[in-house]
Amino acid sequence: MFRVSQYMQEIVRPTPLGAPRRPTGPVVIWNLIRRCNLVCKHCYSISADRDFAGELSTEQVYRVMDDLYAYGVRVLILSGGEPLMRPDIYRISHRAKRMGFYVGLSTNGTLIDHDCIDAIAGVGYDYVGISLDGIGVTHDRFRGMKGAFDLSMNAVRLCHERGIKVGLRFTLTQDNARELPRLLGLMDEHAVDKFYLSHLNYAGRGNRNRASDAHLEMTRDAMDLLFETALEAVRQGQAKEFVTGNNDADGVYLLHWVRRRFPERADHIAAKLRQWGGNASGVNVANIDNVGDVHPDTMWWDYGLGNVRDQCFADIWEDVSDPVMAGLKQRPRPVHGRCGACRYLDICNGNTRVRALQLTGDPWAEDPACYLSDEEIGVTPGGERLKVVPFRRPDRVHRPKK
Repeated sequence: MFRVSQYMQEIVRPTPLGAPRRPTGPVVIWNLIRRCNLVCKHCYSISADRDFAGELSTEQVYRVMDDLYAYGVRVLILSGGEPLMRPDIYRISHRAKRMGFYVGLSTNGTLIDHDCIDAIAGVGYDYVGISLDGIGVTHDRFRGMKGAFDLSMNAVRLCHERGIKVGLRFTLTQDNARELPRLLGLMDEHAVDKFYLSHLNYAGRGNRNRASDAHLEMTRDAMDLLFETALEAVRQGQAKEFVTGNNDADGVYLLHWVRRRFPERADHIAAKLRQWGGNASGVNVANIDNVGDVHPDTMWWDYGLGNVRDQCFADIWEDVSDPVMAGLKQRPRPVHGRCGACRYLDICNGNTRVRALQLTGDPWAEDPACYLSDEEIGVTPGGERLKVVPFRRPDRVHRPKK
């Protein structure tokens, strides 16, 4: 996750570099259930409104929670599918809070109503993220449900009324990029605390729909707007948070933006960006899916590292006999093509890697969604280029040898 607002604070009120923060364990995004009441175009888990076999029981979830906490994990993002469709979601959430986890709920919002908002507020979630893909019919079309937009906005209102920190999550594509200004306007209209812009990642249904990935210029325009909006919020003293995800080239693009707008802050921002260090998949971000398979992050569902039924999370996460995990934990990562030649590899860390895997079968190929030019990243034109080949889903989830 790229915390745009944090860097805008550094432009307005710079702080000393200081020592880098070392989390005790990765942030774990946990897909507790695959069932969902919607059929979203970019769903990475390819969920549907039916039960899926082999999901972890309540007691198994509790055991894994104990294992995660013992390893040093302190942040859990409970997701799905639609996590509110899991009957024990409140019991799991209450237990996580009692243990001392920061607990976020990632939901489409359509099931949050007057009947359940008291239960949600009673958990004390640190954050509730609600997904929107546009205004009105645009969102409904993306989500495959008429009226989904109104239901999700009602959820935002209910959360705000109960004092719950609530955010909007938006996945940018060429089909909805034009609606970004209006979505950002909802921040003021509905007192939304956080806005998360996700770049389309080639996973699940997002992989099938990758032809609609926002054109590179659209991405740049969207980032310019987000930067300006976040900067204005900081200048006005507003406690709004703007973040992006799934494209760590955002950090490099921000540096170029700062060099144009605030050249006197460029060296400071560059140092802060290098301290951030870019993509953290396989290091500070982890995913557990509904059946207990562990992945480098949520977009790697075709690549499993082990299962928490059979091994403790720590043993899975620290096993570098797996070639992908070994490469993800390496710094610099063993990337090639434009990424390997990029002068800003120490800022973005080679980006998400899963797009390269989906397009080429090679997780270390250049990221096809880097929206900076060769000149901007210091790459000589005419060098090694990305070779696109059809991606064939593995016959089974990859599991390293024990």
